[in-house]
Amino acid sequence: MTWRTIVEPNPQPASQPGRTKIILDCDPGHDDAVALLLAHGNPAIDLLAVTTVVGNQTLEKVTRNALAVGTIAGITGVPFAAGCGRPLVRSIETAPDIHGESGMDGPALPESTIELDPRHAVDLIIDTVMAHEPGTVTLVPTAGLTNIALAARKEPRIVERVKEVVLMGGGYHVGNWSAVAEFNIIIDPEAAHIVFNEKWPVVMVGLDLTHQALATPDVVEKIAAIGTKPAKFVTELMDFFAHTYKDAQGFDFPPVHDPCAVAYVIDPSIVSTRKVPVNIELQGTLTLGMTVADFRAPAPADCHTSVAVDLDHTKFWDLVTDALVRIGEPSDAVRREGTALTAGGVK
Repeated sequence: MTWRTIVEPNPQPASQPGRTKIILDCDPGHDDAVALLLAHGNPAIDLLAVTTVVGNQTLEKVTRNALAVGTIAGITGVPFAAGCGRPLVRSIETAPDIHGESGMDGPALPESTIELDPRHAVDLIIDTVMAHEPGTVTLVPTAGLTNIALAARKEPRIVERVKEVVLMGGGYHVGNWSAVAEFNIIIDPEAAHIVFNEKWPVVMVGLDLTHQALATPDVVEKIAAIGTKPAKFVTELMDFFAHTYKDAQGFDFPPVHDPCAVAYVIDPSIVSTRKVPVNIELQGTLTLGMTVADFRAPAPADCHTSVAVDLDHTKFWDLVTDALVRIGEPSDAVRREGTALTAGGVK
């Protein structure tokens, strides 16, 4: 895939004081789109960068989707970069039965006005973490962990500089891609093993929590009532998502996984957690990709992993609707402040 432009990339934006700095690593994806809108629209978040990785669909498709969501939301001054187009070891596995052939079927997507940063996402992650003070940047992966694992291997110094990794993935009771494994983990379990075994703090926002984040009819009605194009976009996402989740997994209302990780960063009181050791099964015939959480006794003093347990459903959806209200109706003039779709091949 090649993006063309004659314009140089935007410089790295200055961070905003008093806000939590995050890098959102994603594979849009209906719920990734909501996560990106929440991160952009919430005043507590300083969105430093958006990176993409193969997952819900191919890298080309999810990158196009991320740029389209950024255009819909009127995001400017934030670098978007494409990353890994395949897992570390395994073959590509995508989720068209949930997200459709485009990776974000349902709404019509606009032509993007956002420039794709020519750097590989792994390098953008490293550059961004190293450019900020230690302990100030949170990584929020809502996809397979290939980019994050490679960043940690390519530049090990980022591990001690990252504030924490708040990831959507895994589950300590149930899986969705197998009986015990969640999609984001099983598509690249070797990458997940690297990320969970580095010594940075890891918060696993898994299926046990995200299956509580259901887009019920009252939630969708509140979003629709906002009346803006970004809000209409979300309701169209949820309409498609509801049908595929019903057909594929039997849910009456779709669980909207990925914004739960962003919500935790915004307000940890919305998501209760428990500190427990977590590791990744790499060899089990029936348990490949399982996030094995050890709930026996108190966690060791040096335990650096936590799992999300309970969600405040009302406060969570209030955050999402508030972000959409704040985003408002980005004007065509604002969207044109971004540059035309770009250069730099996707690696």
